[in-house]
Amino acid sequence: MSKFRKVLALALFAGLAASPAIAKKVGLGREALPEEVAAWDTDVRPDGAGLPPGKGSVKEGEALFLEKCASCHGEFGEAVGRWPVLVGGQGTLKGESPEKTPGSYWPFASTTFDYIKRAMPYGNARSLSDDEVYAITAFLLQMNGIVKDDFVLSKENFTSVKMPNVGNFYDDDRETTEKAFWNKNPCMKDCKKEAKVTGHARVIDVTPEDGKGVKVE
Repeated sequence: MSKFRKVLALALFAGLAASPAIAKKVGLGREALPEEVAAWDTDVRPDGAGLPPGKGSVKEGEALFLEKCASCHGEFGEAVGRWPVLVGGQGTLKGESPEKTPGSYWPFASTTFDYIKRAMPYGNARSLSDDEVYAITAFLLQMNGIVKDDFVLSKENFTSVKMPNVGNFYDDDRETTEKAFWNKNPCMKDCKKEAKVTGHARVIDVTPEDGKGVKVE
């Protein structure tokens, strides 16, 4: 750094350090209007909080899905190329190739609704009406065997939908279940022996099968 830049940097730092904290508004911009806040405040909770008024049927959702979603996710939610699979996967979570779909993994229907409303369709996010989001969500629930063909999803019956994998999720309980193992005076220096490198990626299968991987001490 040149002498001039050093002097300039020191001067700027001194000026910032000496400046008093801003105690009032600087007059830039304006407060967001209620309708502007509402347009972005669209998150939906598992208990239904945040759901907008509206409804949509499985039949309506099928037509919308084929028009707006199938080019990436496939006509049956099976996915095209490397786009996400949305249907099936039940019983695969413990396998080598788990498929995390709304039917096999997601714990709440609100996750599906919330994500579609905020982020889909890809490249044209937030273009769907609330009724369209209800309909597409209903179709995906039906394709995963969670609701029947004639089901109409609405704000009123939303929380009645029970997802298959909800029982396998639980709140973070480490403060109670693991507190007995916490150390008030944890080791901060020379705590463990130095790690030894026993192999390199070029000779190790990065995803070895059980019993076939290189032994690591």
